[in-house]
Amino acid sequence: MRRPQRPVPSPDDSSPPATAPGTPPPGRPGNLPAELNEFVGRERELADVVGMLEESRLVTVVGVGGVGKSRLVTKAAALLEKRYCDGVWLVELSAVHDPALLEHALVDALGLTDHTSRPPRTTLLEHCAERRLLLVIDGFEQLVDACAALVRDLLRRAPGLRVLAAGRRPLDLDGESGYPLATMSDEDALLLFAERAASVQPAFRLTDRTRGTALELCRRLDGIPLALELAAGRLRALSAEQVLQRLDDRFRLLTGGSRGALARHQTLRTAIGWSHELCAPEQRLLWARLSVFAGQFDLEAAEYICSGPDLPADSVLDVLSGLLAQSVVLREDSAVGARYRLLNTVREYGAEWLAATGDTDRLRRRHRDWFLGLATWCELDWFSPRQAEVAARVESELPNLRRAMECSLESPEEAHLAQYLAGALWFLWVGCGRLSEGRHWLEHVREEETPYDASRLKALWVLGYVAVLQGDPVGAISALTECREEADLARDAVASAYAVHRTGCLALVTDDVARAQELLQEALGRYRELGELNSNVLMAQVELAMTVAFQGDLDGAVVICEEVRDICEDHGERWALSYALYVLGFAALQRGRPARARELLGEALAISHTFHDLLGTVLTLELLALVTVIEGDAAEAALLQGAADGIWPSVGLPLFGSAHYGGPRARCEELARHELGDALYASERGAGGKLNTDAVVARALAGRPGGRRPGTGSDGPEAPEAQPPAGTTRKPAASPVGEGRA
Repeated sequence: MRRPQRPVPSPDDSSPPATAPGTPPPGRPGNLPAELNEFVGRERELADVVGMLEESRLVTVVGVGGVGKSRLVTKAAALLEKRYCDGVWLVELSAVHDPALLEHALVDALGLTDHTSRPPRTTLLEHCAERRLLLVIDGFEQLVDACAALVRDLLRRAPGLRVLAAGRRPLDLDGESGYPLATMSDEDALLLFAERAASVQPAFRLTDRTRGTALELCRRLDGIPLALELAAGRLRALSAEQVLQRLDDRFRLLTGGSRGALARHQTLRTAIGWSHELCAPEQRLLWARLSVFAGQFDLEAAEYICSGPDLPADSVLDVLSGLLAQSVVLREDSAVGARYRLLNTVREYGAEWLAATGDTDRLRRRHRDWFLGLATWCELDWFSPRQAEVAARVESELPNLRRAMECSLESPEEAHLAQYLAGALWFLWVGCGRLSEGRHWLEHVREEETPYDASRLKALWVLGYVAVLQGDPVGAISALTECREEADLARDAVASAYAVHRTGCLALVTDDVARAQELLQEALGRYRELGELNSNVLMAQVELAMTVAFQGDLDGAVVICEEVRDICEDHGERWALSYALYVLGFAALQRGRPARARELLGEALAISHTFHDLLGTVLTLELLALVTVIEGDAAEAALLQGAADGIWPSVGLPLFGSAHYGGPRARCEELARHELGDALYASERGAGGKLNTDAVVARALAGRPGGRRPGTGSDGPEAPEAQPPAGTTRKPAASPVGEGRA
């Protein structure tokens, strides 16, 4: 590393003459190394660090190994060089392990020579006391206590000194401003990989063919700059596709850093291993055990899964805090509180150590058991005022829930646990917009033969439920018939009741309204006998109300849904409430009260969108489109219809192919086409198809009723009477059998 020239003292510089002990020779402004390749991306991070140095005298950039801390601080320091008349000085400490050598390392980096018997600390303090300089300290983790004490003394004695440090943990000094450096964004990571790849393979370019592979590679490597540079180096011998295929053994693959790189940056294993060496034994143990998590985790899960005689549960918080300080574990705030995460590369390193201890299987089972318990609790709590919290929790835990199901399916003796888990998560599949994934898991566990009838039967009726909502009557009737027959043989009255209920839902969405009413009434009778009261039971009532409404009895439908609304308010239930509001909105519109319908449907839409319930969202949008055209804004109605068109492919068969559910859509199209003409209608509908769900929901909730005809009153022109307009409106939202209300 070359040492650039030291600063020439200005005429008013009060520093001692160059010949004084401890003073560097004149004419050298600092020792920052020249850049050997282009600094890519990180514009926001650079601006942040530079801005922080204007406000604080000590800024510490912290992050996991290989994330680019060293390069960022040296780049930031280079941008600030002209502001420090006495220079910007880099002190690289990664090779220093003895605290007694710390002060000597700083003296050497500053180019000071002092042949007196004075301690090196005295030399440093005297040199810095009257100077304006920036000290860049990199790789201090193994000397953190000694380094913190020295930096504290320097800052106290040298008012013109500022320190920019880079390490895997902060110095923990008063006045320190910490800057956690995250991994690179997808865009920056792509740019870095492409630039480094081109340096070893000049023909490499980001094209339509290579971009997808490069992006997947960047994501698999967590956007860690060191990993990206090492992967790019492999393009001398491999294609990008081959590098991607070999990433399962990334620690063997990603070696061979440049000769000029620091030793700890020669290979990915060495970079991560450096962090491992800095950890205390109990921190290494927790790191290994945390590798069983997929995605985020919380403290309670870590305490249960990772504790043991060698790591008591009440010590996990302190040990975890140490890993956070070392940048091994990342903290992320979420809707459900503080969460923690290991980068994939860090997790894989820990998994290797866990495998070496022979404890992997035991930890995976503890992980599985914890998340079985979590799913059980969440299913019970779904019918409560904590419903929104439950939805947020299971969304954040989905990677771990997937891993728990995978673990259970690996052993035939434990397959029933996967069936139990897939069934218990029905509210996630149907209430939180994950029908497709739910179908995947439910079909998978259905194939497992187990002696645990209750778990298998529940998975079957949930599978039938999901298939109904996706508009797949064949798949639905297959699962529900199998469930009912096996439930009768096993004398499982609960599973039998749910099978009857979901069969009624199927009849509803396939327009066999009389049969649907009969089955839903039977199911509700069975639920009463069993003492069942939950969101599913309320959905059965809402679906029954829909059958009544489709047969022209709006008053009967309203009575049922008002009862559901009262129960929901008593129990804090929101998801089933959204469907009851949908039916009430449907009835209000049929009675010629579009303003009231908009109010009810707006509340339903807000709830559905909160739960990411695409079925409830799209059904409500379809009905709101009809309200909008009746209110006089045909263009906005066409736009909402186009937006609904864009959502349906993520749900299933539009409006289940039902004439009853499709009626409002058909009527809306008829009115809007008449008002706009075919060309303008098609244009507005096409524009709606380009809106994302968040945008269209915000637009629908804002409401854009157009000009109302004079004399029509606050409710606008009278709505067509109770026959569901011919067309394509959908089924009940995110409920059994798309039982949302159309």
